[in-house]
Amino acid sequence: SVVYLQIEAEVQRRKQLIHQSVERRAIISRCYKPKHPEVYTLQDSFLAPEFLEIVRFCTSPGADLQGLLRYLESFSDKRIYRLPVFTEEFCQAFVEELENFEQSDMPKGRPNTMNNYGVLLNELGMDEPFLTPLRERFLRPITALLYPELGGACLDSHKAFVVKYSLHEDLDLSSHYDNAEVTLNVSLGKEFTEGNLYFGDFNQDRSPVPQYIEVEHVGARGLLHRGGQIHGALPIASGERWNLIVWMRSSAVRNQLCHMCNRKPELVEAEGFGDGFTEPLGEAEPQTVNLCAL
Repeated sequence: SVVYLQIEAEVQRRKQLIHQSVERRAIISRCYKPKHPEVYTLQDSFLAPEFLEIVRFCTSPGADLQGLLRYLESFSDKRIYRLPVFTEEFCQAFVEELENFEQSDMPKGRPNTMNNYGVLLNELGMDEPFLTPLRERFLRPITALLYPELGGACLDSHKAFVVKYSLHEDLDLSSHYDNAEVTLNVSLGKEFTEGNLYFGDFNQDRSPVPQYIEVEHVGARGLLHRGGQIHGALPIASGERWNLIVWMRSSAVRNQLCHMCNRKPELVEAEGFGDGFTEPLGEAEPQTVNLCAL
């Protein structure tokens, strides 16, 4: 049928994405000249002092959820939290670097299937020097306390990208949930009005009349939420909005059930982190991270 052919074409397209991404990364590594090369390697000075204080608390003896919540802004009962992440100076330099890349003639991939404008940060070579230490050293102690049942203590891979909203490009983002156990969404700037995020049900607990709440973006601050929380972005009214999105995955959780297709994952091999599944090899540490075939 026509529908089957469309689905098969989409499956094949997605299987090619990883190879195309590897090719783009090789070209970028060889040819791109960064404007701010210093932003590619995570430094403590990029991080807000309040964020470092939160991490110190979470790694201290006796740290617990109630103690952590004193440092965070909480929204309703949906387990959505806002916290300082970066300094304003870092955000400005990072956005300037992203704009420099955007204006270059380098090949560029779409951040995901819904956003058309932005940057896949692994293609810029930022996974190992920036994003992996951000996840392992700084975010995992926090998510271990906030989301233990989602593998918050063992988030072992990620997909990170920056999305851009402007009046002549993407204005908004319709309701969806993320291919992640836990998501970090940091507002990087620039100047914009409106464009709040809205949050509804958790994808496994949908109610007949969903209750939505709006959360405003605050520069250099991040929102932590469960990846399965249904959410979207309202239209911006003016300016440009750049956001860093980090989808964090726990293979211990997703190896049991792919929450995108709600089935035991059937895997195909991938390079890099793929979609965060691991193939059991009879060893203590899995060697590859894979994509769900569906």
